Order: sequence, then C-alpha cells, then structure tokens
Amino acid sequence: MEVLPQVLPYIGWVIAGAVAVSLGGILASVHNTRLKIKNGYPIEGMWGQSLKPGTDAETKERVKLLTQENAQLRAEIGALQDRLVNVERIVTDSGYRLGHEIERLREEPALVATKHDKPTN
Repeated sequence: MEVLPQVLPYIGWVIAGAVAVSLGGILASVHNTRLKIKNGYPIEGMWGQSLKPGTDAETKERVKLLTQENAQLRAEIGALQDRLVNVERIVTDSGYRLGHEIERLREEPALVATKHDKPTN
C-alpha cells in the first residue's frame, strides 16, 4: 500500500480528465445531431432505426416529385448532350468541308474560262 499515498494527489486530476472527456463526447454528439437536423440528414436511434424525418405522406409525395423532376432533368441533359455532339460534328466537319469548297472555287474560274473559250456550234 505504499503506492496509494503517491497516487492520491493525482486522483482529482484523473477524475477531472474523465469528466472532461465524457463532456466532450456528449457535446460532440449533440453538435453532430444539430448538424444532421440543420442539413436534413436522417437522425438514427441507438440501433440504426430512423427517428427523424418520419416517412409520412407529405415526405413520400415530396420524394416522388423530386424523383420525377430528376428523371426529367436527366432526359433533358441527355438531349443536350446529343445536340452538343451534333454541333461539335458540324463545327469540326464544316472546317474540313470549307477547305475543300475553297479549293473547288479556286479551280472553278479556270474551268469556267475554258468553257467560255470553246466555240459553240
């Protein structure tokens, strides 16, 4: 029992440390719950059951409407992607065609001049 007199002065600090750690954990849990409520995340019980928000008719209707809107937006994005592919094809392809068209027009005056030089019967 010689250790007890040496440890006794530190018992208060040990208890205070345990209380501080416990309070820190409690405050962290409360803060975490507040953030979940603030940002709309579901709150869970001790065994993972959902406590809030409940699944009432209003929530189900809201989820249904959001799901429909999400599907419409995805379809619209798909259509825009298709249009973008066509625009990219036109822009990149017309540059190639434009070069050939310019070359054809450069050669055309020579062809027109040779046609006008020929006598008609």
